[in-house]
Amino acid sequence: MRYDFGSDNTAGMAPAALEAIVAANDGFARAYGADDVTARAADQIRGRLDADAEIRFVFSGTAANAIALSMLAFPHEAVLAHHAAHICTDETGAPGFFGQGVGLIGLPGFSGKIEPAALNAALAEPEVGHRQPAAALSLTQSTEYGTIYSEEELRHLIEPVKLKGYGVHMDGARLANAAAAGFDLTLIPRLGVDVLVFGGAKAGANCAEALVIFDKSLARRIDNRLKQAGQTASKARFLAAPFLGLLESGAWEDGAAHANLMAQRLAAGIATRSPFTLAHPVEANAVFVRMPEAAHARLNALGWACYRFDDGSVRFVCSWATRVEAVDEILEAIAGLG
Repeated sequence: MRYDFGSDNTAGMAPAALEAIVAANDGFARAYGADDVTARAADQIRGRLDADAEIRFVFSGTAANAIALSMLAFPHEAVLAHHAAHICTDETGAPGFFGQGVGLIGLPGFSGKIEPAALNAALAEPEVGHRQPAAALSLTQSTEYGTIYSEEELRHLIEPVKLKGYGVHMDGARLANAAAAGFDLTLIPRLGVDVLVFGGAKAGANCAEALVIFDKSLARRIDNRLKQAGQTASKARFLAAPFLGLLESGAWEDGAAHANLMAQRLAAGIATRSPFTLAHPVEANAVFVRMPEAAHARLNALGWACYRFDDGSVRFVCSWATRVEAVDEILEAIAGLG
């Protein structure tokens, strides 16, 4: 089975990330994040965001998201998010686990983007003693359906939330793809995001993600929180090094730009050479296709791993490592399904 398009998680580490880990392995360094590699990686992220933020490197996006949300909501409160958000569908209740009961309220919207009217309706809900009231908003950039929020779209969602005094979290697992498509990263703190998960794994790192805390009042005893959650690495430089390698070299953006380009090539081929239709706009590195069950099964039987997503479409994901030849090969296979 070939996993070229199964997910961007199926690719290995980008050379710049791997080389940075090898370099970080040379000699001795202070432990628990007090080393030079971790400091330099954090500074690279601050530079990209043009913000003085607290930054910690953790082992997974699920942990980063859940810990971030536990900063923004009490156990008797809930977080608003798109109903297809990763925190709602793919984290096994981790926000509630790390937040000791924090709830999730799913909201509708096309192609992974929250519909402003639905958000405003949720914000207008009366608070009653037998439900968890909303206390925060979670946004994903780029979204789970491969679309990218514009500045205006984000503003329309964040402003009413901030007016209520609620917090804002952004899941940036594929933030590199949004940046490569033209999204200005410096907008994130300026628009009022309190906590960001700055994606590494899908951009060519190993398993690491960065927790970026703009509102430093939320960072009180953050190291204690992370230690209790099993997210404090003694050899922290090996979590930070891939970020340092990717960001110093520019491979974080370059790899994402390549992934986006490969997704455009794949989408164009499907639209012109196959009987199938695209289910969502292709703005980042994912392509969603309306494909009958039988055709999907035949594609899997031909050796191509791809799976059916929450809305019933079949998802194909490109990465920094996707080859043009692989795109053309799978296009031949898809064209032959008609």
